[in-house]
Amino acid sequence: MVTNAPARHSWFPASACDSSCLSTSSCAAGRVRRSWRVIALMTTVAVAVTLGVLVPLLPRSARAGYVRWMAVLLLASIGIRVRVRHSELSAGDPRPAGAGLIVANHISFLDILAIATVSPARFVAKAELTRWPVVGTLTRRLGVIPIRRESLRDLPSVISDAVDGLRAGDNVGLFPEGTTRCGRGGGRFRPAIFQAAVETGVTVQPLVVSFHTPDGAISPVAAFIGTDNIADTMGRVLRAKGLTVHVRLCEPQWPGSDRRELADRCERIVFGEPPLIGLSSGIPAAMVS
Repeated sequence: MVTNAPARHSWFPASACDSSCLSTSSCAAGRVRRSWRVIALMTTVAVAVTLGVLVPLLPRSARAGYVRWMAVLLLASIGIRVRVRHSELSAGDPRPAGAGLIVANHISFLDILAIATVSPARFVAKAELTRWPVVGTLTRRLGVIPIRRESLRDLPSVISDAVDGLRAGDNVGLFPEGTTRCGRGGGRFRPAIFQAAVETGVTVQPLVVSFHTPDGAISPVAAFIGTDNIADTMGRVLRAKGLTVHVRLCEPQWPGSDRRELADRCERIVFGEPPLIGLSSGIPAAMVS
């Protein structure tokens, strides 16, 4: 496969995935079902945008509940079901409390909604996302921390914003690969923003996101790769039948003092199969704020 953009620096990598990853066929929804999905999506977005004005006025717990509820509705409106898996807990193991850094592999802009059904967070996301029609409004309501990936000079301020969010009690989400992939593989985790966890001492929650067909196979239809725009990805999703997104919560990790070691550790957990269990710096618990 060929890359779709030159890798200019470590936080602006090229994806190894392109349109050739989308060759896998999937069950197609009927025309009537697709039409209902469009109507349901438009209605849900209208409700989300309208009620979103009130979100900043709510207590933190109420905001999190609203975001979870709305994320489930938005995904359901386009025909995506959510399944959540947790790493096993041992009796008496401590659960992390308070805010945390959430890190996951990256397939699509829909990843943010999938993760929000489990643990709402302020995500570090590319600045272009906040300018997209409709999506931009929703991401701003969710408190997205924008990053211009082409500008390394912006990185210190992004880390500072992440630190401020964590200290304020918010979860902060991050896709450390710095680009999207089709879901069949992964890239290196960039260590820079892991510094926010090191500075604040919060736990890090690794997650694995994957989209599946009705028979359980990995599906690339929700991927945002190659020359895709939002309409391309949404068009494939609206046409798909029986699409399910799986969110697997791996063991939360204590940050330690080295962001590079922390990034490598989380990368091994997210892309290891099965997930690595019992790392010396981890705690066997599933954090759902």
